[in-house]
Amino acid sequence: MAAASFLPLHLPASPRPATVAARAASGVASMVPAQASQLEEAFGRKGLRFGTDATGAPTAELSVRNGSSLQLRLNDGLVTSYRPKVSWEGGDGCRELLHTVVGAGAGAVRGGVGLVLNEAASSSSSSSPLLGASEWSVADVDSDSYDAVQVELGCVASKLEVSYVVTLYPLSMATAVIVKNNGARPVELTAAVLSHIKFDKRRGTAVEGLRGCPYCSHPPPASGFALLTPAEAMKREESGWFGGGGGEEPRQGAWTVEENLYTILKKKVSRVYAAPPEERKKRIYNTAPSKFTTIDQSSGLGFRLVRMGFEDMYLGSPGGMYDKFGNDYFLCTGPASILVPVVVGPGEEWRGAQVIEHDNL
Repeated sequence: MAAASFLPLHLPASPRPATVAARAASGVASMVPAQASQLEEAFGRKGLRFGTDATGAPTAELSVRNGSSLQLRLNDGLVTSYRPKVSWEGGDGCRELLHTVVGAGAGAVRGGVGLVLNEAASSSSSSSPLLGASEWSVADVDSDSYDAVQVELGCVASKLEVSYVVTLYPLSMATAVIVKNNGARPVELTAAVLSHIKFDKRRGTAVEGLRGCPYCSHPPPASGFALLTPAEAMKREESGWFGGGGGEEPRQGAWTVEENLYTILKKKVSRVYAAPPEERKKRIYNTAPSKFTTIDQSSGLGFRLVRMGFEDMYLGSPGGMYDKFGNDYFLCTGPASILVPVVVGPGEEWRGAQVIEHDNL
């Protein structure tokens, strides 16, 4: 099925406070405060319920006819659970795909699927975060019987209006971001949707679909929800029992080409797959693949990650550091625009999306 068919039910041009206020059944504010009871009264429906998680944060619980479900934290936009209906070696049912860790204190929940949106500094390679915790509010919801459920979050960051749309389908989930610049000057952004996908075992973890694509070692964009910090992700791992599978990682800034049909990820890597910035100055150049497939040899399950609007694809594996976060191995991966900032002019919009889809039935 074409990836375009998995786009959210609607992608608004920008948050519409006046329209949302008219739709709200209980007369709550146009950007609804993240309070479970108010949200349930205003937006609750079949396949969409509001509550709180173990930390007390308000959440939306999305579910569709075949039993697939996801949990979305409303204050920070973090998807902490995605349980698609699948069949695997040894069973069938709804199986958790995301690796999420609950700790104590600020930033208690990490992992899952989250949005990174930073403003690139014009004088250096550094960037500053545009989104902080507790800035999101529910702007709208939508559904199509039991076959699709959607929640739209919105916030204002400086002169930018940001919408974040999370949609659940029977065989996929989609996360889309829409940024509108209401300021008088262009804004340069770096962005990513990072997903922490768990695997049964470290051995047998791989992805397929990146063969022939250039890549370089590169840290992930900094975020409050990632399991590994950029420094931890880039720390070189000593060769050992799991040292095989791809040879030595290139130094940061050095480009090479993926030669393997299957990219084995039992060792520690932190990479960006993309057209090198110098190549993008040409009239014609090859872009990174629009999708790749994760492979879990232990369960026999595979999931396709599809990028839309983003130029890069980030791929990171923790190697031996995975056991800091539990017994499950995981990848941190997703579409990104971090090598070359996205320029959003005054009055313009930029859109990007990720789809996680499967045919494991």
